[in-house]
Amino acid sequence: MKAFCFNDSVSDPALVERELPVPQVTAADVLVRIHAVGVTPTEMGWYPTTHTKAGEVRRGAVPGHEFSGVVTAVGAEAGRFRVGEEVYGMNDWFADGATAEYCLTSPASIAPKPEGLSHAETASVPISALTAWQGLYDRAKLKAGERVLVHGGSGAVGIFAIQLAWRRGAQIFATASSRHADFLEQLGAAHVIDYKSERFEDIVDQVDVVFDAVGGETLRRSWSVLKPGGRIVTIASSSEGAQDERTKAAFFIVEPKQEQLIDIAKLLSRGELKAFFDGVLPFDQASAAYFGKVSRPTGRGKAVLAVIP
Repeated sequence: MKAFCFNDSVSDPALVERELPVPQVTAADVLVRIHAVGVTPTEMGWYPTTHTKAGEVRRGAVPGHEFSGVVTAVGAEAGRFRVGEEVYGMNDWFADGATAEYCLTSPASIAPKPEGLSHAETASVPISALTAWQGLYDRAKLKAGERVLVHGGSGAVGIFAIQLAWRRGAQIFATASSRHADFLEQLGAAHVIDYKSERFEDIVDQVDVVFDAVGGETLRRSWSVLKPGGRIVTIASSSEGAQDERTKAAFFIVEPKQEQLIDIAKLLSRGELKAFFDGVLPFDQASAAYFGKVSRPTGRGKAVLAVIP
């Protein structure tokens, strides 16, 4: 099968096209023919891309841990899925991803594909939607009526965070470029703060929850707008390994969860949640997509690779 693998170079990272064997299904696996894969460029710098769970050096990792496709083989102990079923999902970070024609996955990491969405639309969903869901609902325990500040509102995760916070009945403030203000207000943001010309501290305070997808100075300044008992969650990679105890406690990494994928798919199928992506690229542009060498038509959401056009 055709696949794109990390070249293992820290000084000159790239993805290299290779011919690999189609993965063999064991009793607990599901094999998926990939139709589309979501591009998360930061994967190239993450620990699981270069190391195994045991801490050993990893070679030739296949990125692209969110995908949409069709089941082609099911292990004897893999449960409910059947050959020919359309599915979507997110692989464990230490497993190979789906920037390939086929991907081996766990049945606990996938769910039936949302009805009414294309494979390209669907592939943009799993990581971003699960991150927003787990950050707001599982970790921050967001409640109706609470005030939420979303940093990075027009990004792939921020778009879902705003929608899910709105569904929970929260009052939402979001930081983003002013050109995205109308779009984010349509999703549910009550006020969009232009991070280029405005300081969010001058506009909002007494915040119950900060959902941070930016990190750095933005995260450090966010503590000042929290009300007593307020919560911050951050996904910014710059927060991983931070020395500040508050920041370490706020940081989390998304995990695949089938029950949440099922709930998200239902919302998408009913039109109660919207998927947005920033263009569909041919499969052979994988390396350019992961390393930011392609145009961004809207500047919202993430790019998707069409493995099957």
